[in-house]
Amino acid sequence: MDRFRDRIEAGRMLAARLREKPPPTPVVLGLPRGGVPVAAEIAHALDAPLDVLVVRKLGVPWHREVAMGAVGEDGATVLNTEVTAAARVTLDDVEAAEQRERAEVEQRVLRFREGRPPVPLTGRTAVIVDDGIATGATMRAACSIARARGAASVVVAVPVAAPDALSALDEADDVICLRAPEDFMAVGMHYLDFRQVDDSEVVELLRAAR
Repeated sequence: MDRFRDRIEAGRMLAARLREKPPPTPVVLGLPRGGVPVAAEIAHALDAPLDVLVVRKLGVPWHREVAMGAVGEDGATVLNTEVTAAARVTLDDVEAAEQRERAEVEQRVLRFREGRPPVPLTGRTAVIVDDGIATGATMRAACSIARARGAASVVVAVPVAAPDALSALDEADDVICLRAPEDFMAVGMHYLDFRQVDDSEVVELLRAAR
């Protein structure tokens, strides 16, 4: 299995691909936390603004690692009805998860942007970046948020993804993915160094980009 050395290498490889046909008037949006180091490399290469797009996975109550959807800024919600049906999740379960994760979204927005407004997206290309895609629920919510904020087009850029998750990303105008192995199991398996990114690193990357 080919692996990226770390998120920085993955970001530089993605940046090289994007520079082959640079998107017009881009704003690079990293999904915290792991997507931000990748996004920082892309923003630097494209000489574009860097911001975060805060989205939280909605986990099945008794198996939080299984995503039944996601919520994000500006009230965006995406639900995977196949998962909710298979897990027999009730409406009350969904609402409780949404309430909990929305509170976390609001806290993270304040923490990462340090009270600053988001970079405007109206009429620009939103380049949404993560360190990988497993189910796609989080990325779909992120695309919905970017649309709601007025992005003229939405480009998803990731180093690695599950093939079925990529095929379901109808919300994006374009998808740039370096690797989509048929035997995909988890994002972290495709990195030699997949250490957790902490909040302070996200804040420092955003400060440096400003």
